Amino acid sequence: MNGKKKLEDLIDHVVKEGGSDLHLAEEKRPAIRVTGSLVQLIKYDPLTQADIMEFLSEMLTPKNKEKFLLEKEVDFSYTSSDVRFRGNCFFQRGLIGIALRLIPKQIKTIEDLHLPSILESFAQKQQGFFLVAGPVGQGKSTTLASLIELINRERSEHIVTIEDPIEYVYEAKKSIIDQREVGIDTKDFAQGLKSMFRQDVDVALIGEMRGPETIAAAVTAAETGHLIFSTLHTNTASQTIDRIIDSFPAEQQNQICVQLSNSLTGILSQRLIPRISGGLIPAYELLINNKAIANLIRERRTYEIDSVIETSSQKGMMSLNKSLADLVRNGEITIENAYKHSTNVNMLEKLI
Repeated sequence: MNGKKKLEDLIDHVVKEGGSDLHLAEEKRPAIRVTGSLVQLIKYDPLTQADIMEFLSEMLTPKNKEKFLLEKEVDFSYTSSDVRFRGNCFFQRGLIGIALRLIPKQIKTIEDLHLPSILESFAQKQQGFFLVAGPVGQGKSTTLASLIELINRERSEHIVTIEDPIEYVYEAKKSIIDQREVGIDTKDFAQGLKSMFRQDVDVALIGEMRGPETIAAAVTAAETGHLIFSTLHTNTASQTIDRIIDSFPAEQQNQICVQLSNSLTGILSQRLIPRISGGLIPAYELLINNKAIANLIRERRTYEIDSVIETSSQKGMMSLNKSLADLVRNGEITIENAYKHSTNVNMLEKLI
């Protein structure tokens, strides 16, 4: 079986099994992630260096292949038989590994994702800065895609996405959508954001906040009439705000606190938890920026934000522990998985 045929066979296996990820590495059997767990495909022999090199030739452009061999790792996107993946290839112990994340073709709605309908209100705003946080692989990109698609269906806007690599591919409906890939369509996130000010953009999706220059440009864009969506690899809303502030030199932190307090609309932090009935379901923390939250950001009292979230459920906010406890009571997840994903087990015990 040649490399292309073997890769297509493995991709078919991921799709048929309802997998989310495919792992390929020299001297190891292929493995897929299904409902959060890795499963080795024992019907396949361990992959050889020749297998991996054939896979790379199929998946990487000549430019990306050159970058990979020079920098020892590269992000990329790959489409095969109408199935799209976000990928990363890397070296470990001198051997090559490839990790592929399946990007569903159909963009799900907020309701489909079992997330609160109040999230749709953030897509209806004319300007502001909305962040989706959480560890890697917890559905951040999928949630943002649902919000962008909601705008695309309901409003006539100019939407630009700046991603590395492009993940979900949108079909223009009421909106005009331009998707720019870092390294191909723009030099980097910061440059893509700066150019946005000259492109008559209404809404922007920034794949990831990378460094103070990108964050500063995003916050400024949100202040000047743009609706900005992005992600950060952080665990909680308060940690997300701290990460943004701490990425700037000390002499600039007061300014970014003021800007963030004015431009931030909300932060969703989410986890995907194994569902008792099968599949995954999100638990989440939702911060909605109001006068109380804005004051805490301005005054650098972010350590008080968790308490405000816990006591503001009537205003639409949700703590992660409350979300986990609700899922346990509704028979969606086990209590063991609730404890595993809680950031404050003592508080969770009081809610269950």
